[in-house]
Amino acid sequence: MTVSTSLQKERWKRDVTLFLSSQTISLFGSSLVQYAMMWYITLSTQSGIMMTIYIICGFIPTFLLSPVAGVWADRFNRKKLIVYADGLIAISTLILAILYLLGYESIWLLFIMASIRAIGTGIQTPAVGAVLPQIVPEKHLLRVNGINGTIQAVIMFISPMVSAALLSFTTMELIFFIDVVTATIAILVLVTLLKIPLHEKATENQRISYLEDFKLGIAYIREKDFLKSFFIFFALLFIMMAPAAFLTPLQVTRSFGDDIWRLTAIEIAFSIGMVIGGGIIATWGGFKNRVYTMMFAGVVMSVCTVLLGLIPVFWLYLSAMGLFGLAMPIFNTPTMTIIQEKVDPNYLGRIFGVFGMISTSMMPLGMLIFGPIADIVAVEHILIGTGLLMLVVTLCIKLSPSLVRAGETVSLKE
Repeated sequence: MTVSTSLQKERWKRDVTLFLSSQTISLFGSSLVQYAMMWYITLSTQSGIMMTIYIICGFIPTFLLSPVAGVWADRFNRKKLIVYADGLIAISTLILAILYLLGYESIWLLFIMASIRAIGTGIQTPAVGAVLPQIVPEKHLLRVNGINGTIQAVIMFISPMVSAALLSFTTMELIFFIDVVTATIAILVLVTLLKIPLHEKATENQRISYLEDFKLGIAYIREKDFLKSFFIFFALLFIMMAPAAFLTPLQVTRSFGDDIWRLTAIEIAFSIGMVIGGGIIATWGGFKNRVYTMMFAGVVMSVCTVLLGLIPVFWLYLSAMGLFGLAMPIFNTPTMTIIQEKVDPNYLGRIFGVFGMISTSMMPLGMLIFGPIADIVAVEHILIGTGLLMLVVTLCIKLSPSLVRAGETVSLKE
C-alpha cells in the first residue's frame, strides 16, 4: 500500500467518524425530546386520537417538504443543509423551552414543536442519506450503514432511560435545553472539523426549475423497475407497521398499567434488540442477495407484531418487542444500501426525498385508519391483523424479479 493510498484510507475513516459522531450527538438530544413529548401525551390523555394528532404533526410536514428537500440535496451543499436543519430544530426547541419556563404549558405547543422538528427532518434526511456514499467507499457502505444503525440503536437504548429519569425529577423545559445544547455541538462538529466535497450536480449552474428537477427524479424512478417495486412494497409495509410503531405504548398503558417504567421498558427492550441486530448485520453482512435479507427480517417483524397482540404476560411481551428491534437494522441496512449502490449519485437526494414522502405519508395514513379504531377496538386485535398483512406483503417481494436482481451483490475491487 502506497503512502497516498494509506492517507486516503485514513481520511475517509476520519470523515465517517466525524460525520456519524455529529449525527449521534444530534440524535441523542432529539430522542430525549421525542420520548418526553410522546410519554407526556400518552400518560396525560391515554387517547388514540391525541396520539394520532401528534404522529400526524410529526410526519405531514416532512411529507410536504420531501419533494423540495430531495431536489435541494441534489442541487446544493449537503453538509450545509444538514447544519441548517439542525439549526432550525435547535432554535425552535429553545423557543419552546422559554415558553414553558414562562408557564405556557400546552399539549398543542408540543404538536407545533413536532411539526417544526418534522420540517428539519424533511430537510436533513435526504441530505444525510446522500452524503454517506460521498465519503464511504462503495464496498464498505453496508458495513458503515450497519455501524450507523447500531449507533442509533444504542442511542435509542440510552435515551428512554435518561428521558424517564429526567421526567422523574425535573421539568420538560430542561430536556428541551439539553436538545438545544446537543444540536449546537453537532453543528460545531460539522462546521469546524468535517469537509465534504461538493457532488457533481451541486457544482453545475442549475438551468431548470425545482419542479422540473423533481419530475426528472420521478422519471428516473419510472425507468427503473426495481425502484417502482421497492416503493410500492414500502408504501404497503409502512401502513401495516403503524400500529406496532405507535400504538404499542397505548396498548401497554391500557393492558399492563400506566407506570412510566413500563413505557421505558418497551423502548429499552426494542433498543437492546436493535443494538444486537445492528451488530449482527455489521459483522454478518446478510445473505448474498440483500433483498432476501430484507425478506427474512420482514418475516420476523411480522411474526413479532402478531405476538405483541397475543402475549398476555408483560415480560414475554418485552421479549417479542426485543426480537422486533433485532430485526429492524437487519431490514433497514440492506434497504439503505440498495438505494445507495444502485441509484445514480446525482439522483440520490431526490430518490431519498421520494422515499421520505412515502415513509412520512404512509405512517400517518396508517394512524388515521388505526388510531381512531384503537379507541373502539382493542389494540391487540389491530396488531394481529396488521402483522398477518405484513407477512403477506413481505412474501410478495419475491414476485418482483427486478427488485430481487437489484439486491444481488457485486464483487468490488480493493
